[in-house]
Order: sequence, then structure tokens, then C-alpha cells
Amino acid sequence: MISGSKTLALLFGLSLSCWANAQEPEARAAGSSSADAQALIASLARPAPSRTPFAEARFMKVLEQPLVVSGELAWLGGDRLERRVEKPARETATIADGEVTQQREGRKPRSFSLRRAPQLQVLLDSFVALLGGDAGRLNQAFDVRQESHAGGWTLTLVPRDARVAKAIASIQIDGRGGEPRCMRMQEADGDLAVDLLGDLAARMPAALTRDALAALCKGG
Repeated sequence: MISGSKTLALLFGLSLSCWANAQEPEARAAGSSSADAQALIASLARPAPSRTPFAEARFMKVLEQPLVVSGELAWLGGDRLERRVEKPARETATIADGEVTQQREGRKPRSFSLRRAPQLQVLLDSFVALLGGDAGRLNQAFDVRQESHAGGWTLTLVPRDARVAKAIASIQIDGRGGEPRCMRMQEADGDLAVDLLGDLAARMPAALTRDALAALCKGG
């Protein structure tokens, strides 16, 4: 069985994939108001299908060193998402037609229905709305906050659903102009997953720390 936290990471990481290498729209003026956040989200909409490279560093209490994986993310339209890991081992995970499937090299595929985890369906629906630039629908599931800074902008998403909040404390999306470059998912238990997207995926620091990645995500 795929763990809940890994599936959550898959949903969030894949949902950001449509942005990274698409043609950049006209940049919106960043601000802190709700109207500015809605305008920014609307500008991030991308057509499917879309693919982008990614690199993820996952900080977990049970591991002495962060786990690093890299590969390609894809949004295929609707609720069809795909994540292909190339390193350190080949693995493909997909979400389609309400099913989550994981295929590891040399092993039989494993899958389960999102009906068994309704909170994940809430997340999937919300991030499909994000891919479509539907700020109103996204705001139904998350408290959405926008911050501008010297390196670009940051969107912070805090789950409204108590079931989701038990797993995910917040998601921060860092970007510049109309291009998201980084996603940081803070889990409720203290674990952290940081995904570098597009060109930034090739810049994973050799000395991995939370602070180093945060600075990179902010445009450092």
C-alpha cells in the first residue's frame, strides 16, 4: 500500500508540474491582497498535457539524511497525473479515474481507489482547480495567502479540511513572474518535502539543508 503521506506528496508535486516549463504569461503585480492572489492564480493556468523535470528532497525524522529523488512530472489533463522517478531507482506513480497506481521496476503494480481516502480526493479536486487557474474553487479547500519578495512571490496554502490538516500543515509555492520554481510541503508531523521544478531541478545543492533549499526557492 502506498502511504498517505507519499500519496499526498504525489498529488501536490504533480499538480505543480504543469507550470514549470510552459510559456510564461504576462507577469502580474505581486501583492498581499486576496484580489492579487486570485489574479496570480488565474495567471498560472496551463493547458494539458504538460511535463517538466523535478528533483525532490524529503526530510524525514526516521532518516539521518534527506532522501533525494529526481525524474519527470506530468499533468495529462483532468485528474490524470503522472510521476516518473529515474533516480535513484525507476518508479512510476499515476492518478487516473479515481485510482492511484504505483509501479516499481521488477515488482508488480500496486493500486488503490481514492474512495478509500476521501481527503485525497479533496486535494486532487482542489489542485486540478489550481491547474485551471480557478482561485475561487481552490479557496474553498485552502486558506490562500500571497507574499511578494525580492526573488519573486510565495503562495502559502493552509488546508481548511481538518482531515487534510492532520497530514499537511501547509504548502508553499515559490515562483517568479508566471513561473512556479519550487514547492515546499510541510507535513503535520514535522517531515518536509521540497520539490525543485523545471530548470531549478538541476540545482539541487550538494550540502542539503532546509535553510539552503529555502534560500534557493526564494530566488537565492
